[in-house]
Amino acid sequence: MTAVVTRFAPSPTGFMHVGGVRTALYSWLYARKHGGRFILRIEDTDKEREVAGAIPHIIESLTWLGIEWDEGVDRGGPHAPYLQSERLDLYRSYAQKLIAAGHAYPDPYTENEVEEFRQKAEMEKRPFLFRDHRPETSDTWDGTKPLRFRAPRIMRYEWDDLARGRLGAGEEAVDDFILIKGDGYPTYNFAHIVDDIEMGVTQVMRGEEFISSTPKYLSLYEALGVTPPAFVTMPVILSPDGKKKLSKRDGAKDILEYRNEGYLPEALMNFLALLGWNPGTEQEFFSKDELIQAFDLSRIQISGAGFDEVKLLSVNQHWMRQLSVEDFITRGGFSGLDISKLKKAVPLLKERAHTFTEAREMLSGELSCLFSEPALDRSQLLAKERPDCPGMTKTALESLSEAIKSLSEGVSSEAVKEAIMPLANAEEAKGKGGRGAMLWPLRYALSGQERSPDPFTLISILGSGEAISRIRKAIGILEK
Repeated sequence: MTAVVTRFAPSPTGFMHVGGVRTALYSWLYARKHGGRFILRIEDTDKEREVAGAIPHIIESLTWLGIEWDEGVDRGGPHAPYLQSERLDLYRSYAQKLIAAGHAYPDPYTENEVEEFRQKAEMEKRPFLFRDHRPETSDTWDGTKPLRFRAPRIMRYEWDDLARGRLGAGEEAVDDFILIKGDGYPTYNFAHIVDDIEMGVTQVMRGEEFISSTPKYLSLYEALGVTPPAFVTMPVILSPDGKKKLSKRDGAKDILEYRNEGYLPEALMNFLALLGWNPGTEQEFFSKDELIQAFDLSRIQISGAGFDEVKLLSVNQHWMRQLSVEDFITRGGFSGLDISKLKKAVPLLKERAHTFTEAREMLSGELSCLFSEPALDRSQLLAKERPDCPGMTKTALESLSEAIKSLSEGVSSEAVKEAIMPLANAEEAKGKGGRGAMLWPLRYALSGQERSPDPFTLISILGSGEAISRIRKAIGILEK
């Protein structure tokens, strides 16, 4: 059997969006599943649309996600160079082969003349086909004019798509398209086929927008006497409402924005893999190795896949929870905080945060009380005190302070709860405000916030000594 070779060949014309990254991911997964090779090639023949810095950005995006390539633009390989603008001589040599075989000819028309042909076809309500204006004789191609492919007069092309089955298109899909432009650069329709042939690509993952152009590709492969690779068409990624293709307006982001927002690469890989493919089981969470083992082209769906940001958050939270405390802190980028308290706070962050950005916001917001003593408001301390029981809050805090004294440093939240709840339950039995009359001022004295973790967790993280200090401060405020 032929060894598997797949490729990802983006154009450096902008940021890496989820659609492009998913194409790279599926190509990479298939190559890894079958022990094949994965190539990173850059298709930079459209110089007018090229964006400065796009190539390093592509490399950085794939590297962050965990997609590694065996040969490519930044590391070389047996088919170097992997930048199309550095392969122009190769395209010209293939062009000469087509000319010699009668499959290509120089375009004799100006752009204005071609536009006139197009407008006439539109007025006559028929499709514009350049082959209807193909000259009977041609001059020798000197590279100053566009070179066109001489399309065969075939009525219909059919092919097998590894994801969608039997596909086909009629004669209107086959025309005399441009192979090499007047500026000497090849078109995508020509260059990617030459490169796939030279690099031995066996499977091509692509979006459904390329289906209509497939007859062009097949006719060119036929003219070159080469068997085409297998095509694998992926479903479109839809906006959250499921009604249209995902776009920037719908929240499509540069893939590195997810990194900057605190997402884990393993979470994004997991999410994107399931965006148009399913394993045929109920499993939701896949490590990189599990994805490689499970990936199967037959499980790629045909219908569009909706981009669900809520689901992505859930997947990311799952992978954050799999991290050890040390890895969580390292990968979260936390700095300038008491490391011992931060380690104790990690379970809280895992429980509440969906991204590392959320986790950092919590540490500077509702959890800031873990690292700095809060400012207290007397009215808030007394918020649960009944008018007919003056002094109850101060008495409650004093009782709690005595109970906490018996706790050792580093005690668990469960042990704290066991020490405190009998006091709260006794207050409940008295009918003088219930447990809240005791637990509320305790939590506020520790956190200085209306919303915070429960007091048992706070004491466990702060330590009994600091907790007592904060409680005594609150009592001092009530005594004034």
